[in-house]
Amino acid sequence: MGKIMKLNEAFLHSMQDAMKLLRTRGPQEATAALQRALGGHAQPAPQTNTDAPAVTYPGTFTTHTFSNAAGHRNYKLYVPKHHNGRPLPLVVMLHGCTQDADDFAAGTQMNALAERDGCIVVYPVQPQGANASKCWNWFKPADQRRDSGEPALIAGITREVMSKQAVDPSRVFVAGLSAGGAMAAIMVQAYPDLYAAACVHSGLAVGSAHDLQSALAAMRGGKPPRARRAEAPKRPLIVFHGDADATVHPSNAAALLRGFGAQAVVFDETSRAEAGKRTSTVERLKSADGVDAELWLIHGAPHAWAGGNANGSYTDSMGPDASTVMMRFFLDHPLQH
Repeated sequence: MGKIMKLNEAFLHSMQDAMKLLRTRGPQEATAALQRALGGHAQPAPQTNTDAPAVTYPGTFTTHTFSNAAGHRNYKLYVPKHHNGRPLPLVVMLHGCTQDADDFAAGTQMNALAERDGCIVVYPVQPQGANASKCWNWFKPADQRRDSGEPALIAGITREVMSKQAVDPSRVFVAGLSAGGAMAAIMVQAYPDLYAAACVHSGLAVGSAHDLQSALAAMRGGKPPRARRAEAPKRPLIVFHGDADATVHPSNAAALLRGFGAQAVVFDETSRAEAGKRTSTVERLKSADGVDAELWLIHGAPHAWAGGNANGSYTDSMGPDASTVMMRFFLDHPLQH
């Protein structure tokens, strides 16, 4: 755990240096610093906790490759053992920078939830060849559109799993952490016919950036240079964000929900706490068109998956159980045509 904390701190220091350069030296120097911070040269990637015992589950966890006109990506697929062949929900999990499928599965414990709740989980993998730090390229215009770049690959993986497994097409969901969370927001906006709901953990809104410079500004909490009006939400959204996140500013959580507009109604705002856990302020929203959203602002939490297991990187065991809360939200919101 100490090693993970030191690595996370090194990454945060690199990001803070880049932010200072943006203010004092200009965008060229800041962009170079950001590339170093995200490129894996300034610090090693965070490691999982090798002292913890390996966790195995009774289902199958297999590796596959998908290809289309946009390129190819590997993915890992978890199919639970304990189901009777009936169509199951499918959850698409998009990892954060420096992570991979095994790391993200271990940290979020989604394979355990797949057995408990009866769902299939797929983990698309972003290779280092596509991004030096294995981040999904949420800030590139070509990777923010339907049927283009990485969204086309992720949607293609989703459809391939649906064609080969017993999947309920009304219960297909997408979730992600950090860069993966930003990509999950893109996916649910670009493919509302495919995904019933999305979870964005410590991520950013669609259109927050269009290049590395604007990505840095958005992560810092600044407004995008060419801000566009938020689109009306088409599908339910649940957002988790730590208010002590020093990598992606917590203001990005509000930006994700801006599409719910001034007419959104706050149904419930409470401070929740469990023994030994962080408190969270929870807001339940509903758009003018009746689309649901939830915001979990986790007090004192860093840039990490809330309630995650130390077997994976970027996890915060003190946080509320984001995976369980997310699955409850997903299963309550099947696709409505």
